Order: sequence, then structure tokens, then C-alpha cells
Amino acid sequence: MDTPKEEFMQLQNSEAVVAKMAATIFASLINNFPLHNSNEDELVEKSVAIAIKIANRIEKVIKSDTEWRKDDGGSAYLA
Repeated sequence: MDTPKEEFMQLQNSEAVVAKMAATIFASLINNFPLHNSNEDELVEKSVAIAIKIANRIEKVIKSDTEWRKDDGGSAYLA
């Protein structure tokens, strides 16, 4: 019996966050839609697309500490 080929991935932090979001969304989708070979890729793509859409929306709305700069007077502004 052949063993499956082992895959190794090293995701960046933002990629890992989106992957976790997509996995959660995927789990929700397969709770509502039966999973078959015929729709698996479609549900994965939909999960990833929704996760990216959410991440992009958050990026526009929330500014992290590293996106703020201080001027010489101590006032903060977006970089």
C-alpha cells in the first residue's frame, strides 16, 4: 500500500490566519451542503474567497500599531 506523499508548507502569519478562517468557513459550508467529489473544489474556493474578502475588509477598517507613525511632536498619523 502506497503512503500518501507528505507535503510541507510554511505559511506566513497572514496566510495562516486566512487559512484558519477559510477552514472555519468550509466547516460551516459542509454543515449546510453535503460534501461530494463533485463540489469539494467549489466549496474550498468559496471558503477561501470569503476568508480573503473578510480579511481585506478588516485591513481597510482596522489599523494595527505598526501602521501608525509618530511625528516629532508626538502626534500619531497613519503611515
